[in-house]
Amino acid sequence: MDFGLYGSITIVVAALGLTFVACAFVFIRRLEDRRPAPLGEDVGAHKAVLAKLRQRQPMSQDEIAYAREVISDCRSLLAYSIPATLFAMGCLYVFGCLQQLHGATPSVRTFIGVLPMFGATNLTLQLLRVARLKGPLQEAVTAMHESLTTA
Repeated sequence: MDFGLYGSITIVVAALGLTFVACAFVFIRRLEDRRPAPLGEDVGAHKAVLAKLRQRQPMSQDEIAYAREVISDCRSLLAYSIPATLFAMGCLYVFGCLQQLHGATPSVRTFIGVLPMFGATNLTLQLLRVARLKGPLQEAVTAMHESLTTA
């Protein structure tokens, strides 16, 4: 049975997509099983704490603990399985459509799958942006320890 180039790529992308879904399921299950941070229950706390960290403003112990939790979540390799799943879904749609065309000219409908790919790329960049805050978090922790020891 000959699948052709696009058929073979579609099968590979489908297998990768299922793997990414399993990894995303494990990651989400870990997030659900842990005890939620008290500050995380407030609406807008995520954005406010990360903004304080980016601007290097003084932070409370609860804010530092919450920022540490958020940054560690974004640094986890399993976190990237969520955008990888979206990207694989887009690839599956595009390559599946191209395989079904059997060499005919693709229409705009074929490339609708590019939209989840753009979304997955955006989500990955956002995760990387938060993960880069590990350095400023270390500085905030040391500054807080210094202020506690001098007081």
